[in-house]
Amino acid sequence: MRRPRIIVVGSINMDLVYRTHQLPRPGETISGHSFRQIPGGKGANQAVAAARLGADVSMVGRVGDDGFGTLLINGLVQEQINVQHVTVTRNTSSGLAVIGVEDSGQNSIAVIPGANGLVTPDDVLAAKAIFENADVLLLQFEIPLPAIQQAITLARQHGLKIILDPAPACAEVPREILQVDITCPNETEAGALSGLPVHSISDAMVAAQRICEMGIPLSIVTLGSQGAVVCDGTLCQKIPPFAVQTIDSTAAGDAFAAALGIAIAKKRQPFDAVRFACAAGAIAASQPGAQPSMPTRTAVESLLANSVQSL
Repeated sequence: MRRPRIIVVGSINMDLVYRTHQLPRPGETISGHSFRQIPGGKGANQAVAAARLGADVSMVGRVGDDGFGTLLINGLVQEQINVQHVTVTRNTSSGLAVIGVEDSGQNSIAVIPGANGLVTPDDVLAAKAIFENADVLLLQFEIPLPAIQQAITLARQHGLKIILDPAPACAEVPREILQVDITCPNETEAGALSGLPVHSISDAMVAAQRICEMGIPLSIVTLGSQGAVVCDGTLCQKIPPFAVQTIDSTAAGDAFAAALGIAIAKKRQPFDAVRFACAAGAIAASQPGAQPSMPTRTAVESLLANSVQSL
């Protein structure tokens, strides 16, 4: 059977991660107890997850001409990701994310776009050939919207399924950006996208339905330790969580989006695809770091086979 072919158009960051007992409040100085430098960026995280889950993956994006850029590209190559369309941008820093993770697993993130902020529609057009035989396009909001729009246009022309992870939350999303097949926001992002508050599972169902009414066939709201809600415009259903110990939720949403893309490429039914994605997100949340926590297909299938989901 042919391996799924996934294109990721998105961000590539170096994550500077510190851990502490509790995240600092405004104006507060605290002591942390560890620091790590880890490849990240929502786009690159999703690319790595998709590769580990068994897809042939191509990445479209930019890094700077600094030391971080070299490390980031080498990391993608080690995961057997096609980096032909990752551009090294001169006189520019690579994207950075400064991430605080408290011992409970909660996190706080500040992103400096760097080269990610310079991704253009022309960068996407230069990668037109890889769209011709691909199955799924994964998108996020850490690169400029015109580049995202160009990727959507190419994907539509070539019949790809388009999955948008609308993160970070964007208050006003142009309607043309919403010409996608699936969205998978978390509670905050679902609230921004739908214009409705999301504080509970019932709120998430209402927001998911509203997002479907905006013209998106399948709307998912990820709820962390509470699982997810999925709506196809007719039926809204809660997918229960997997019982894992949360260590670091930083990239759980990226693992979810990548696994969803794999499942959709394999023609799984939507609700089954979301369960597969929930398992991938749970595994990612149970491990430290962004790309290091991305699960393998074997790990996801093992959790699906052996875990009792919380009800």
